[in-house]
Amino acid sequence: MGYFSRTLRLAHNIAPPNSTTLLSSFLKSEPSSGFLIRTSRYFFASDSSSVTPLPKEEFDKMTKNSKVVVFMKGVPEEPKCGFSNAVVQIFRMHGVEKYDSYDVLKDERIRQGIKEYTNWPTIPQIFINGEFVGGCDIMIQMHQNGDLVKVMEKAGIKSALKEDDGATSVKTKDNK
Repeated sequence: MGYFSRTLRLAHNIAPPNSTTLLSSFLKSEPSSGFLIRTSRYFFASDSSSVTPLPKEEFDKMTKNSKVVVFMKGVPEEPKCGFSNAVVQIFRMHGVEKYDSYDVLKDERIRQGIKEYTNWPTIPQIFINGEFVGGCDIMIQMHQNGDLVKVMEKAGIKSALKEDDGATSVKTKDNK
């Protein structure tokens, strides 16, 4: 079973506190109450359609302020979702410890704005050298096939996984 399958399966089986209360509140609420519910159980979200995202110029500044920028749920020291944690772990494996991160859970204007800015629907979102790289799935793929090392090198970032002979070393269960 792959990482994403395990994560989604785990997330699906975890109920938030008072989920029965939240569900009954949703069912009794008016359509304009601002709650949305996904078809998978226990996932609730507040309506964000009334939020005005930050201007494009602000995102231009944010994404070019550092060689690596991550828009994520939580912070690198305490990620709030498995996908954000996976991105943090990939950067740690590559020895990238210092980068700008923005907690989208703290500001809905950033959360919605970054999705519009990149035309990418999910969080986390990663920028290297001011260029949008993608989300967690893209980062995992690039890490596995060695492309992440190349992108980092173009940005002047040395990967801890790159050996002196130019080979990229990704540790697996077999070679620990």
